[in-house]
Amino acid sequence: MFKPKLLDALQGYTRQRFYQDVGAGITVGVVALPLAMAFAIASGLKPEAGLFTAIIAGFLISALGGSRVQIGGPAGAFIVIVYGILERYGLANLMIATAMSGVMLLAMGLLRLGSLIRFIPVAVVIGFTNGIAVLIMVSQLKDFLGLQVKAMPADFFGILHTLSANIGTFNGEALGLAVVCLAVLAFWQLALPRLANAMPSTKNFATIPGSIVVLVGATMASKMMGLDVETIASRFGSIPNSLPAFAWPDFSWETAKFLLIPATTLALLGSIESLLCARIADQMMADGPYGDRHDANQELMAQGVANLVTPFFGGMPATGTIARTVTNVKNGGNSPVAGIVHAFTLLVVMLVAAPLAGDVPLAALSAILMFVAWNMGEWHEFVHLRQFRMTYRVTLLLVFLLTVIVDLTVAVEVGLIAACLTFIYRISSLTRAEHVLADSHPELTGQEAHVQAHRLYGALFFGAVKLVEAMEENLPSKAVVVDLKNLIYIDTSGADALMSLVRSCRKKKVRLIVCGLAHQPLEMAQRCGLLQALPDTDLAPDLNQGLALALGR
Repeated sequence: MFKPKLLDALQGYTRQRFYQDVGAGITVGVVALPLAMAFAIASGLKPEAGLFTAIIAGFLISALGGSRVQIGGPAGAFIVIVYGILERYGLANLMIATAMSGVMLLAMGLLRLGSLIRFIPVAVVIGFTNGIAVLIMVSQLKDFLGLQVKAMPADFFGILHTLSANIGTFNGEALGLAVVCLAVLAFWQLALPRLANAMPSTKNFATIPGSIVVLVGATMASKMMGLDVETIASRFGSIPNSLPAFAWPDFSWETAKFLLIPATTLALLGSIESLLCARIADQMMADGPYGDRHDANQELMAQGVANLVTPFFGGMPATGTIARTVTNVKNGGNSPVAGIVHAFTLLVVMLVAAPLAGDVPLAALSAILMFVAWNMGEWHEFVHLRQFRMTYRVTLLLVFLLTVIVDLTVAVEVGLIAACLTFIYRISSLTRAEHVLADSHPELTGQEAHVQAHRLYGALFFGAVKLVEAMEENLPSKAVVVDLKNLIYIDTSGADALMSLVRSCRKKKVRLIVCGLAHQPLEMAQRCGLLQALPDTDLAPDLNQGLALALGR
């Protein structure tokens, strides 16, 4: 059951592929450096927590995962959740919640539940993704504006109130630096690739990650111009240049009970994020020589191990990351070796250049996160909402608003309930009962009061049993024929409704003839006792023979 994709990828592995993986891994490591620190700071943690997570979890997810090219580490989707847990329960309990989510993810993989994540509706995924993106952007306004605020609340309205109450403390130099950084990032991603096509001499610049350009440029500008802006060192102190030792937090079952919902949220969000990312990677690799489908269950197990181990070494929750995975594929990564190289690249950078990171302005990191959040959201879906049914619109907007205003856990729960109710309604509306009339079967002419015939289409489940109940309320005097040939599924509620029809027919001495039982409906009829309750003479292969039995022909 536990078979990492690395074992398959190394079969027939060549030197050329190794060089490609090394190049891609180094590039991804450089891209991951500012993002890892920014995600940690935005989550209320020290920047080194993001680096430790990118190194340890990035290595474990690549070495043990079920995808050839997925890169794991801290993700923007976790910012809101981690910040809320940290504010409400503290750092020690965040470690426990992360480890608990790791156990849940590992269990989900072992129980082969990876495919179930795909059943989460698109409207729910888009709703909470866009909601998280909005919360990330709002949470970064403090450093983007350079406000003098010691602590920010976790809730949306609390953030807005704190920002408005402290707007007078904004730092013009920090704001100017952040705006320039954001403009450079937008130019680097949107305009530079087009410029590189028109002017080949600029092509080398386009290969440099925009976040690194902003990070280095903002740090140099801040030092050379003597800008009065807050930096990593001024807020958090120096970044350590070594990995932390193993630390075991205080743990009790009472604590675990309080952390069950936060841990479940982390596990659910991590599984969705990682498997969506793996599917995107599969699509990007599909036309290449190393295209391969990911193993969802193996990926969940790897995510579980990473989240179980990382918090005890000062890390935060980790999952598959879309931006770094796309960077890996575009730069030639073709096996989990690239992800392992990315982790070692970050380790080397931290060991060698950790003191330099202290001069990075927080305004620059906030601009990077603003840009990441904007790219994270699928804003075009709001424009296209009018193309979809009202139920889809309501579900997406409801999840979006609840994510922003209330809580991600509540948003996902309500979204899933709304999606389930919508699905039940849609399937029940597709299930129908057709009253067979004399114009299609002339033998029923003049027999309508004595013999009735009905065809059922679709799925007879708890949302559609009213169709059988309607037959039960309007029984004829002699016989009723029920054709189940076009029925594809019967659940226990549907079987119970049919058994109730049998009992009503017996009570009123009306003959019940069932036709066309096959496949799953036949199996359910055997299990629920329907076949045993009817004599063989009341079972027919099709409607014509059922009518012949009912009419005594």
